[in-house]
Amino acid sequence: MPETQSPTHPSVIRVVRQPGSFASYSISTTTLPAGALVARLTSPPLTFAPAKRWSSVQVSETQHIELNCDFLYVNHSCEPSLEFHVVADAEEDKPVIEVRVAARRDEHGQPVGIQPGDHLTFFYPSTEWIMDQPFECKCGTRSCKGWISGARDMTPDQLRGYFLNAHIEDLRSIPRQQQEGQGKN
Repeated sequence: MPETQSPTHPSVIRVVRQPGSFASYSISTTTLPAGALVARLTSPPLTFAPAKRWSSVQVSETQHIELNCDFLYVNHSCEPSLEFHVVADAEEDKPVIEVRVAARRDEHGQPVGIQPGDHLTFFYPSTEWIMDQPFECKCGTRSCKGWISGARDMTPDQLRGYFLNAHIEDLRSIPRQQQEGQGKN
């Protein structure tokens, strides 16, 4: 998104632009409880991507979309504040992403929502089977997974407790040898 573009969802998200590659991030502008719907992203602004890219979100076993909005700046964390739920649009054959507050709990077991100023993050392997640009995670959380390259490269124990989209669960159920033979990505 160009630097001069107006905010797309100012009631829920503010982009903090920083110099350097992948340095910008987003913060909450609202208070919402765990599980709450933050935004429902449809087409437009969502558009199908011709191939996976660092900026795309995987929405099925074979398709990726570009967000084309401020939610592009929701970065990865191993303890995410948001979940990107890929759902089917009953009226059109286009994906919809429901951005929801992650189901997190504090040290006392109480649900944790989001507050103004909280960093907005999601767990990239919840949508991505194989990442276009894997990276060393620097989220600094107690459950940091280290290398993030997609759900394909994570063990069931590493993924336990995370929200995963149906296409990721489906891909996890196919033996790896069969996936490689079919060219799944």
